[in-house]
Amino acid sequence: MSSYVGRFAPSPTGPLHFGSLIAALASYLDAKHHDGLWLLRIEDLDPPRELESAPKQIMSQLHACGLHWDQDVLFQHSRLDAYQSYLDTLSTVTYPCICPRSPSAYAGTCRMRTFSQTKTPYAIRLKTHKKPIEIADLFLGKQTFDNDLGDFIIKRKDGLFAYQLAVIIDDVYQKINHVIRGVDLLESTPRQIIIAQQLNLPEPTYGHIRLAVNPSGQKLSKQSHALEIDTSSPLVLLRQALIALGQDTQNRAISVTQLLTSAVRSWDRSLLPQTPFIFTGN
Repeated sequence: MSSYVGRFAPSPTGPLHFGSLIAALASYLDAKHHDGLWLLRIEDLDPPRELESAPKQIMSQLHACGLHWDQDVLFQHSRLDAYQSYLDTLSTVTYPCICPRSPSAYAGTCRMRTFSQTKTPYAIRLKTHKKPIEIADLFLGKQTFDNDLGDFIIKRKDGLFAYQLAVIIDDVYQKINHVIRGVDLLESTPRQIIIAQQLNLPEPTYGHIRLAVNPSGQKLSKQSHALEIDTSSPLVLLRQALIALGQDTQNRAISVTQLLTSAVRSWDRSLLPQTPFIFTGN
C-alpha cells in the first residue's frame, strides 16, 4: 500500500465553486495516481463566516462528481482540545498581543508582554525566527521565503484558533503527507512549516496549483461572486476542470467513473499550467 495520504479541506462558507472543484480534483487525481488515500476535512473553525448547510452541500457536490473520500470526514470543530493542548506546549515562544489585526507583517509591538500582566482580551502570537524557509514545491519548484512574516497569530482575540495552527496539527493527526492546493495558499505554507518545526512535527510535501480566475482576473471566490458548480452534468463539469488543470479531457469516457479512472491513470504533474485559468462560466 502506498504511504501517500492527501486531502481536500474546504471551509464551509458556502457550496463549492469552480475554483474549489479544480483544487479538489487536483488533490484527488494526484493521490489516486500514486495509489494513495484521499481524505476530506471540513475546516469549520470560524462560525461567524460559516453556513450550516455548507458541509452537506459540499459533500453532495463531491459525490455528484465521483470524488469519494477515504475514511470518515474530519470536522475541525471536534478538535479544539487538541489545538489547545498543542498551543500549551508553545508557551515559551508565544505571547499575548492586544494590537489590532493588520494585513502587513507584525512589528512585534507586544513581544515583551507577558500573559500574567495582560488583563484585556488578547490574541496569541508565535515568535518567528529569521532563518529562510525553503520548500520543494511539486509544481512550482523550489520556493524560498525570507521569513519576513513577522510574528503571526495562532489564536485570535475572539478565542477562535487560527487557521495556520489547526491545519498543520490536523495534517499530522490525519497522517497527511501531501498537500495539493491553490497557489493562493502558498504564503500560508511557511507559517505552517514554522509551527511544525516548533512542535517537532513532520512537514508534508506541498504542491500549489494555479488558480481559476474570472475574466476580470479576480480569483474565483465568494467575494468575487463565483457561483456554485452545477453538478447536473458532471461529465461536462469534470472535463472543464481537467482543461483547467492541463490534463487530457477523456472524451471517450461515457460515465463519471470511467472518466476519473482514466484521468487518474493519465494524470501528469508536468502538464499543470503555469498561468491562471480564465473561467468564463459565470
